[in-house]
Amino acid sequence: MTKMEEHGVVPDVIDVVPADSIEISYPSGVTVNHGNILTPTQVKNVPTVKWPAKDGALYLLCMTDPDVPSRKEPTFRDWHHWLVGNISGNDVAKGDVLSAYVGSGPAKDTGLHRYVFVVYQQPGKLDFAGVPRLTNKSVDNRAGFSIKKFAEKFNLGQPIAGNFFQAEFDDYVPTLYKQLGAA
Repeated sequence: MTKMEEHGVVPDVIDVVPADSIEISYPSGVTVNHGNILTPTQVKNVPTVKWPAKDGALYLLCMTDPDVPSRKEPTFRDWHHWLVGNISGNDVAKGDVLSAYVGSGPAKDTGLHRYVFVVYQQPGKLDFAGVPRLTNKSVDNRAGFSIKKFAEKFNLGQPIAGNFFQAEFDDYVPTLYKQLGAA
């Protein structure tokens, strides 16, 4: 059993374990390693993300939390933290940012949340005209997101790479909530 299956990422977020892993490293010096525990403070800034990319191919990257408000009661599953499409190779910075990066921010006393990164190879350049563009200054349009349904809508198939970490509340979370207008 893989870590994604062991921690319920399959089937809560995706249907199958991706063949490849995403390398994710944060400016704080921590890396994501299939369910390791990181703090919101450690992951507050945009990470560097790499996966086995093919020349000329375009990709979509998503980071999502299926455990909102908690793993036991995920009534707002999923709350997506980052969504970037039309990424050429691994150059996330030059992709089409649909949802700006928001680090982990589990509410107090809700236990560990899973933060799942998945990458899909796109069939070609996609037009995201109907998809709202989200800043990292608001919680609007982030809850109730399903990467499975999004992938289906845009004919992305199954994810080609994935990884995840877990986090729970720390002293940085109130600062994040204030940034998002949720404090």
